[in-house]
Amino acid sequence: MLERIIGVFKLDVKTFEEVEHDSAATMQAVIIVAVVAVLASLGSLFGSMVSGTGGMGGFFGTLIWTFVGWIVWAVVTYFVGTTLFGGQATIEEMLRVLGFAYAPQLLSIIPCIGAFIGLIWSLAAGFIAVRQGLDLDNMKALITIAVGFVVIIIGNIALGFLLGGSAALINAIGG
Repeated sequence: MLERIIGVFKLDVKTFEEVEHDSAATMQAVIIVAVVAVLASLGSLFGSMVSGTGGMGGFFGTLIWTFVGWIVWAVVTYFVGTTLFGGQATIEEMLRVLGFAYAPQLLSIIPCIGAFIGLIWSLAAGFIAVRQGLDLDNMKALITIAVGFVVIIIGNIALGFLLGGSAALINAIGG
């Protein structure tokens, strides 16, 4: 698994092809997303503690949304790639390659800049994952990943409003 994570960091096409075709790699993808989810949740908790905006709602929201976002990203890219562009893959293959594409987000353990670098790196890895996973050309893969990313951003914003709104309601009730 570590070799595959290194391959993802190197944006190695062969690594994504290997992951796509190895059904045993699904659990490895889950583990990667789980570790990223915990790190992101801890970052969210720390950020909310520093800003004094509460904490556990953001922690659990981030934890859950990381998994939901991964699944949504895989389903959306699968649907767009196969329906609009004739890509060839299964949802499980997309879950695997995109789960591994989350690996650069492990850099979020580095304060301040790590999360930003990890996100950009994950987008690059996601591009390769979608291109290889769906067997698309560069332009079709770019459009497919852009649609999936926009859906994730919208979901993240909606979750922020939901959690922010619920936190405001709790604070109002609590005095």
